Amino acid sequence: MTATEPSDGETILIVEDDAGFRRLLAEELAETGHAVTAVASAEAAQRVLSESTVALVLCDLRLPGANGFAVLAQTRTLTPPPSCIMLTGFGTIDQAVAALKAGADDFLTKPVDLDHLRLVIARVLENRRLNDELARLRALLADRGFHGMLGRSPAMLRLFEQIRRIARSESAALITGESGTGKELVARALHAEGPRADGPFIAVNCAGIPEALLESELMGHVAGAFSGARGARRGLFAEADQGTLFLDEIAEMPAGMQTKLLRVLQDGRVRPVGSNTEQATDVRVLAATHRDLGQCLADGRFRADLFYRLETFRIQVPPLRARGEDIAALLARQLRACSLALGVPERRLTPAAWRLLLRYPWPGNVRELHSLVERMVTLAAGEVIEVADLPERVRAGAADADQAPDQTKPQGPMPTAGAPAWETLAEHEQHYIQQVLAFTGGNKQQAARILGIGRKTLYRKLGDAV
Repeated sequence: MTATEPSDGETILIVEDDAGFRRLLAEELAETGHAVTAVASAEAAQRVLSESTVALVLCDLRLPGANGFAVLAQTRTLTPPPSCIMLTGFGTIDQAVAALKAGADDFLTKPVDLDHLRLVIARVLENRRLNDELARLRALLADRGFHGMLGRSPAMLRLFEQIRRIARSESAALITGESGTGKELVARALHAEGPRADGPFIAVNCAGIPEALLESELMGHVAGAFSGARGARRGLFAEADQGTLFLDEIAEMPAGMQTKLLRVLQDGRVRPVGSNTEQATDVRVLAATHRDLGQCLADGRFRADLFYRLETFRIQVPPLRARGEDIAALLARQLRACSLALGVPERRLTPAAWRLLLRYPWPGNVRELHSLVERMVTLAAGEVIEVADLPERVRAGAADADQAPDQTKPQGPMPTAGAPAWETLAEHEQHYIQQVLAFTGGNKQQAARILGIGRKTLYRKLGDAV
């Protein structure tokens, strides 16, 4: 087997038993910027395909031992399958039709014109890139999950079911959770799943509006209500009529505004600033906070009657560290989305970077994950993101997580005979492998790359698990 020096170009596997022609093809294609591996038999080609990622196979149909159709058949089992161009010195229409039906992209007869071969390879690889781009777009659509929330962990499945149930009601609901967990996505899902889905969804951050303007923003005002109010303005309650009003960071709402909000929730009527008359409003109110409202009640910073009115239904959004099964899928989706947005080839993480990010505790939750991936994709020098490309705080955070006691395991001495045993190292390994396979959708080649092992090693470990 011969191989060229590593290249930034796509890898081409040449399968040709004629040593002189094999060498000529390898030199010619290496000059076009491709990484080239050249072998003399189908058996050698099958070994390369099982251990390496190949973009295109250029294969002679007649080979010693197994023929080119055996190589072509193996390429169809890979995900994604490499493109294939078949070569033969004894070409017939029947052979060409059979090769194309078996999955070949093209069929050329020897002697091959090298200029024509370069054009065919360029066309086949361009089609491959277009198909990959289409697959990425389809994957992004498939990755939308439950109203934009991705998750298969028990914590998220419970959350999705809770949203479906609470969405049936039109009463107020309180959404709590740490910063960055996706509370607004939960609010939007409640709206989309409920009877008001065809109405407007209006979101406002109570912490982002000065106290003097918040009442006017929510209730509206009449002309001349205050300095600068030259005309009347509808408030957000009016804008959200027949729909949903989402009050984010409700704990930051001033006490006086809390009283007015409570009156709206009780009576279903709003009074614009400067007006003597009230207007009916038909709005479902959803509120969210990252603060402990119980402590806010104890400190006198939040009205108890408003709290109980909002807490008709309460949804707690889990932090990312409580849904570890979802981290790999979230990272993969964001890598695809950011690469697509920047118009660059999809960035990939090395196995070591994968393992570090899966150990990191993510204190900033999903928002931090999105920001980190955008940074990595933007600053990456190539298509592969190494551990060294990760911020120091992430590397340090993962190391701290490794040293912290595992709260999911009992602390103290090892269990005695008859007591529930810890998961063995072999069991832990199999559990981890199955998690990665679930994330890759059963793609063993991709799973092996994430795990940092060869495909044969992965098959052997899976065989041990049977």
